[in-house]
Amino acid sequence: MASVIGTVGSRRDLRLAAAPEVRVVLASLGLACCALEVESAVRMGLLVDDRAAGPPDDPPDHTVLLVAGTVTDALAPAVQSLIAELPPGTSVVSFGACAGTGGPYWDAPTVTKGVDQVVPVARYVPGCPPSPDALVAGLRALADQGRGDA
Repeated sequence: MASVIGTVGSRRDLRLAAAPEVRVVLASLGLACCALEVESAVRMGLLVDDRAAGPPDDPPDHTVLLVAGTVTDALAPAVQSLIAELPPGTSVVSFGACAGTGGPYWDAPTVTKGVDQVVPVARYVPGCPPSPDALVAGLRALADQGRGDA
């Protein structure tokens, strides 16, 4: 498994501890605050390693690509490639102001003005940075929406 803060295209497969049917594929695009909050969710046990959540033959009901941090024009193709590698029906969650709008860097010429300019986004978790609990709430809401509960 790659670390949360890694190279372009690295990824980490996790599951939502309270709802192991939700698989979270973490794109290691977070460079600062949001990546630390995601790692906090892992350290708090809110997100667990995919291999520890269930047997390998137990496929998840929902696969989510979590984008945390600023997406630049140079990183946009890596996001597109990663979503293309994931199963059909994968949802994208934009975690934090930088992923959602470019954050405080919105006016930089190399910053994409939100990951939704690159791939469709199913859920936004706002904040700068959002808390680990906000991440879990956003993932749960997405899973409930997929089940028709929301």
